[in-house]
Amino acid sequence: MNLFACKPLSRLLAESEGEQSLKRTLGPGSLIALGIGAIIGAGIFTLTGVTAAEHAGPAIVLSFIGAAIGCAFAGLCYSEFSTMIPIAGSAYTYTYATMGEMLAWIIGWDLVLEYAVGAATVSIGWSQTLVALLHNLGIDLPLALVASPFQPVALGDGTTAYGVINLPAVLIVGLITAILIVGIGESATANSIIVVLKVTVVVVFIAIGWGFIKPANHVPFIPPNTGTFGAFGWSGILKGAGVIFFAYIGFDAVSTAAQETKKPQRDMPIGIIGSLVVCTILFILYSYVLTGLVPYKQLGVAAPLSLALEKMPYPWLSLAMNLAVLAGLTSVMLVMLLGQSRVFFSMSCDGLLPKLFSEVHPKFRTPWKSNLLLMVFVGLFSAFAPISVVGEMTSIGTLMAFVLVCGGILIMRKTHPNTPRPFRTPLVPLVPVLGILCNFVLMLGLGWSNWTRLVVWMAIGMAIYFGYSRHRSKLLQPE
Repeated sequence: MNLFACKPLSRLLAESEGEQSLKRTLGPGSLIALGIGAIIGAGIFTLTGVTAAEHAGPAIVLSFIGAAIGCAFAGLCYSEFSTMIPIAGSAYTYTYATMGEMLAWIIGWDLVLEYAVGAATVSIGWSQTLVALLHNLGIDLPLALVASPFQPVALGDGTTAYGVINLPAVLIVGLITAILIVGIGESATANSIIVVLKVTVVVVFIAIGWGFIKPANHVPFIPPNTGTFGAFGWSGILKGAGVIFFAYIGFDAVSTAAQETKKPQRDMPIGIIGSLVVCTILFILYSYVLTGLVPYKQLGVAAPLSLALEKMPYPWLSLAMNLAVLAGLTSVMLVMLLGQSRVFFSMSCDGLLPKLFSEVHPKFRTPWKSNLLLMVFVGLFSAFAPISVVGEMTSIGTLMAFVLVCGGILIMRKTHPNTPRPFRTPLVPLVPVLGILCNFVLMLGLGWSNWTRLVVWMAIGMAIYFGYSRHRSKLLQPE
């Protein structure tokens, strides 16, 4: 069996129509909102402070720009693929058409780290944010219902305790799953409302906080290196870019909705590049204001935004920002669960996963069984798993996907030079090659411990592929 057999473009496009087709309801505005909804969330609200305190200092602004450059190269490649192959599945589908089935499986399995595991982690953060918000309002929920039995919680008297189940995290995963089952149009509408809310509040924070910036907090702008790679200096900016890359994860999720877009050839590049540009501008301004309000050495906490809000004499802004964090995490989970179900949908249609992942609801035209199974999987992690540092692991998995997508553009220009491309990646081969190099350098900056975890996760995936998937592949079976 040819493990590197590629799926013909004609077959990919033919399979996107018919009984298993998804409902096309999304326009460019909804796609930009989907991208912003996925990007602005856990990364900007949690990792910004730690990255500034441990790696880049005020130069975290440059780390954001460096990460954005790597994303921009990948985004241009994603845009060409999404218009040439407007099919659900994102990087998985593109890799299947260019590099063969086994590599497509690898990238599909890799995307579980970005979407499903990422959504579970964000749901735990959502629960903690809700508990803190209610506590500030004088409402304290029972510890047994808001924490994992494996995660120690620090109490006010200095002792630690454990919960039984993280119920708010489970409930929010269930609610988002229900919205996704009802339909992508309804999901996009809900996401657009949330995006408007949180972007508005972030802009208000930037506008008000700008007047309270202390210039001394930005001196030195690039703190001198301590003698260790990644601890400030230019190596710290590089390390910071690799860590803060987690904040950008999500714009590629726009491509998973290509099969539900009214005019994908026109709208997909607008959604991908548009959401990336908007978020990059907001990230740069946000990090500049944050480090201007609070000395960077004090920002190494789980909620750096709270420290910044204390520097401004507006108590109402604290409540508004906490609501914005909740909204941000909610929209991130919505887009991540949407993306994961669409990747599994494509893999199931190819026979690499059981059929239930591609069964479409007769009324809503959504992969509802896949959504329900993901709800159980993600819900179990949300209920019982201790929150841990998974940002870097998620980043390395996504960077790997970006490297393969950029490489796929080079291959497709050679193997399918005459295929219609409504959007063409400019300056090929320069842009794809720079995309490969930039994203691979960011992967190296994350350290060998993350590479080890990535290898272990991939080994589990390959065991499933050789034990189940390759024997049921529709591409490799005779008609």
